[in-house]
Amino acid sequence: MWLQVSLFSLSCLLLSIQTQAQDRASLHRSNDPSGRCHYTFTVASPQESSCPGSNSEMDRVLSRLTLLEALVSRLLAGVDQGTMTGVGAKREEGLQEAYSQVTGERNQLQQDKERLNRQIQELQRRLAELSQEAESLRQKPCQQTLTSLDTQHENRPANDHGYDFGNSGYQEMKAEVTEISASHLFHEGSHNFTGCGELVSVGDPVSHRKAESITGKYGVWMQDPEPQGPHYTNNTVWRIDAVGRDVRHLFAYEDMDQFSRGLPMKVLVLPEPVESTGATVYRGSLYYQRRLSRTLIRYDLASEYLATRMDLPQAGFHGQHPYSWGGYTDIDLAVDEKGLWAIYSTSKARGAIVISQLNPESLEVKKTWETNIKKNSVANAFMVCGRLYTVASYTVPNTTLNFVFDTATGVGQAVSVPFKNKYSYNSMVDYNHAERKLYAWDNFHMVTYDIRLGRASHGRS
Repeated sequence: MWLQVSLFSLSCLLLSIQTQAQDRASLHRSNDPSGRCHYTFTVASPQESSCPGSNSEMDRVLSRLTLLEALVSRLLAGVDQGTMTGVGAKREEGLQEAYSQVTGERNQLQQDKERLNRQIQELQRRLAELSQEAESLRQKPCQQTLTSLDTQHENRPANDHGYDFGNSGYQEMKAEVTEISASHLFHEGSHNFTGCGELVSVGDPVSHRKAESITGKYGVWMQDPEPQGPHYTNNTVWRIDAVGRDVRHLFAYEDMDQFSRGLPMKVLVLPEPVESTGATVYRGSLYYQRRLSRTLIRYDLASEYLATRMDLPQAGFHGQHPYSWGGYTDIDLAVDEKGLWAIYSTSKARGAIVISQLNPESLEVKKTWETNIKKNSVANAFMVCGRLYTVASYTVPNTTLNFVFDTATGVGQAVSVPFKNKYSYNSMVDYNHAERKLYAWDNFHMVTYDIRLGRASHGRS
């Protein structure tokens, strides 16, 4: 607009100059092709019939003004377009940011949905496990025993004759189990014997605690017979509920009274998951088998640190050589007056019980003995004074200790020492030589048995 006004002013100026030399002037008003109003002054020259060069000079000025006006118009159009382009760019940037935010929220919602679906699946799996366990509890003990044995037999290698329940050697071994009286095993006057000897009798079970949930169907509990350091004593009670796929919690109780009341003073989270009920506590460390492996672990209780890790050579694991009740009890760690032991089996032993004495620091095998009794034919086993004792049944209320193997002589034989499964599902039996008691986990119940030892008979050391 300002360019048009300037052009009009310039025209007026030229006309004014010309008017000074003329007598008459005329004014014309008309619209141009674009609709704008133009005023034109006409002055006749009194002397010149023509204006040489003046028209062409005026034309040049007008031409330049027209070109300038066109240039300004193009510049203004460019500014407007640039402004619109900037606005569009900002708008597009805003839309892109909003889209990114919506996409992020959608991805987050998808992740939350997947996480919730996983949690639902995990809960459904746990519910199925609990339902299956509850159903198994409704079955009769004899049915459970047969089912466990059938399952173990189906999972054994076809060429491993050690798992043949119809094997004649196995039947003959059972036929040799006969009940003998204590007087045939021990000398008279051994009732007050306090040294290391043979097991004479096992008292009635005394219940100290019942597990609160299905995870306590079976487990392991114990006291350290030789505690080390000021942190824990021989009064400290240790407990692991062994039902589950990722068993890591070790409960510590100040003493037996706090244990009976269910008041732990501490809960330790183990660095590796526990396999079944074969753990034990000895000299300030927890010894246990790592889940799904033949790896043994020594966990220092005071420092809460994994101190030692070592594989037990050739040992079966995770259902290859368990006790008769199953439960992946392939490796059973035990402690007695002689030290730390591992009770297990190998393919070379064809499922017969193998005993190894271990270095409690390095977990290396010091010496190994192979027995002639099948591991899956007995319910449990423990060590007393360097001798292995096996429990005949885990469900029969009045069963026996049916076999003993003496590592001092390398000789084993059948015996019959009465033993009671008060709650009809005994999944763990361990010996504490400081208390001279057996600790057991019988169908949710944590019990102890007093035992009595006597001197060895002349035929045995």
